Amino acid sequence: MNKRRVTLLSAALALYFFSAQQATAQLQNAGTLNEPVDVSKDFENYLNTFYFADELAAFDPATGVGTVKYKRYQYQTRQAFDNMLMKPDSVKANEFPATEYEAAPVLPFTLQFVSDRTVRIKMASGPQYHKQEESLMLVNGTVPNNPQGWKYSKTAAGHQYTSKHGRVEIISKPWHVKIYDASGKLLTSTLHNSDVQNTYTPILPFSYVRRNSDYSRSMAPVFSLEPDEKIFGCGESFTNFNKRGQKVVLWTDDANGVQNETMYKPIPFYMSSRGYGVFMHTSSPITVDFGKYDTSANKMMIGDDEADLFFFLGEPKDILNEYTNLTGKASMPPLWSFGLWMSRITYFSEKEGREVAKNLRKYKIPSDVIHFDTGWFDVDWRNNYEFASKRFEDPTKMMADMKKDGFNVCLWQLPYFTPKNTLFNEIVSQGLAVKDKKG
Repeated sequence: MNKRRVTLLSAALALYFFSAQQATAQLQNAGTLNEPVDVSKDFENYLNTFYFADELAAFDPATGVGTVKYKRYQYQTRQAFDNMLMKPDSVKANEFPATEYEAAPVLPFTLQFVSDRTVRIKMASGPQYHKQEESLMLVNGTVPNNPQGWKYSKTAAGHQYTSKHGRVEIISKPWHVKIYDASGKLLTSTLHNSDVQNTYTPILPFSYVRRNSDYSRSMAPVFSLEPDEKIFGCGESFTNFNKRGQKVVLWTDDANGVQNETMYKPIPFYMSSRGYGVFMHTSSPITVDFGKYDTSANKMMIGDDEADLFFFLGEPKDILNEYTNLTGKASMPPLWSFGLWMSRITYFSEKEGREVAKNLRKYKIPSDVIHFDTGWFDVDWRNNYEFASKRFEDPTKMMADMKKDGFNVCLWQLPYFTPKNTLFNEIVSQGLAVKDKKG
């Protein structure tokens, strides 16, 4: 009898711990509010279908407009000794009726020359590009076209364009776009499936994914990386300065500090130590694998069904100049903004702020800004754009007095509105609230 009780107790404990572990796993897999969107997960879902860029189907050298043929692949299991790997294998079309679907689609490809240092490569995963509209990411909303700085020549393998700063080569089969500097050094090249057959590790070439869940698509431009190459950029990031060997998720997030990989200010632009830069022209989520999974592959996984890339050639100052010619140059901030900003979480009253300003001047500590963090609202963190009237008797006069004493006043505000916020009903009634993850 005692043995039976011990056995039942052991079984109950085992069931409890198993259930607890299972619940924890489910919780970890659940989506959370504003969780960064890692596009690479779609390229690791082996239920999806993949299309690898294979060969140039057509191309007009005068306009730079052409098409690329893609081959269809799915990942299959392959055992190698004591490992089970996923390997891409070519597959036949599985749609019905088969006559109505393209198994090897031929899709748009455009090469455009913005300047003698800037090359645009545009690809689509559907039969046509989206309607051209002005882009908020570009100066005047459009891309200038200046092909006169490039000289065209036909080659045995395909096509070639040369400027005084570099060279672009298109190889028809297997399809490649190779970018060189003025000395003839290869800077980077698209990766074809034939380039990645020397390893048992499956490496994604230039491709797009078709999701099994809804048939939506995302592009993955994949380019080569050299062994000594370093990558810098992608916005305000707190991981190692050199992004080589990292997977960077470009998603605006409240990082809550400077010791994790999430980003307050992601920017779809980076520079290579080899003498080129890349601007990924999209506002969709982006995940870039800068040689983390495979050291020779730079995978730009874009949450959009088009890829619009700009390559800039030259030294860092040349690259930045070309990039800002395209996207806009920042105005010089006022001189006072470079001074000391005095703040903490938080000054709760006008009296407290005035006392801090007084002591800075009394002890001759140079400072240009008094920053009121979350405590200036009637309720801490409320974000209703209103001073707490009981703690800030006359904020207009306070700011005027501080201005006379050489201080600019900065106020913290987050565009996040809770149901108790005085602006909440107005925001909902005017349709300004984000209701779900699709906006």
